[in-house]
Amino acid sequence: MRKILLGVILTLIVLFTLKYCDDKKEEKAVLKESSALIQEQIKNVGKLVVTEGHFSQVLNYDNSKEIFGKYFSFKKKALVIVNADVFISYDLSLIEYKIDEATKTLTIISIPKEEIRISPDLEYYDIEADFLNPFKATDHNNIRDLVKKSLIKKLDKSDMKANAQNRLISELAKFFILTNSLGWTLEYNNMPIENQDGLNMLKL
Repeated sequence: MRKILLGVILTLIVLFTLKYCDDKKEEKAVLKESSALIQEQIKNVGKLVVTEGHFSQVLNYDNSKEIFGKYFSFKKKALVIVNADVFISYDLSLIEYKIDEATKTLTIISIPKEEIRISPDLEYYDIEADFLNPFKATDHNNIRDLVKKSLIKKLDKSDMKANAQNRLISELAKFFILTNSLGWTLEYNNMPIENQDGLNMLKL
């Protein structure tokens, strides 16, 4: 009787051991599958997000030179009409992240900084220049520098940067949706993101 009971107990132990091992293998397979799915999602999101804007302005350029006070001057003036396309972009292929299968955590380590590109189209009117103070290549470079500085100020006062960040958050929200659906945790700056509103902390 003891031998039969011992055999039954050993059989149950073997069955439970096999079942436990199978469950662990299945759990590991699911973790691997989830990890691969997350990596694929990051790859799909890893693209260039671009926000475009257009600015127009009128610039008065004056680089006249005076000699002996106001008695003699060599004029160099121009009215410049500026039409510029401005692009703010995030290259999401540069996102740094870490996947921890043991804790089921996707950690965003760093998000690429915004890149601003300005493409101005300049039209010159009412150009005045003396023989001894002609327009040179340096003047055109100076005008472009002035235009760029002026446009950056306009850009800072506009809502274009906020719109670009909102587009960035929309792309990153896909990480939260996926990790949440898989039972994983999304982290940034050592803080778990518990809902989509928490994604606002990702803003740079």
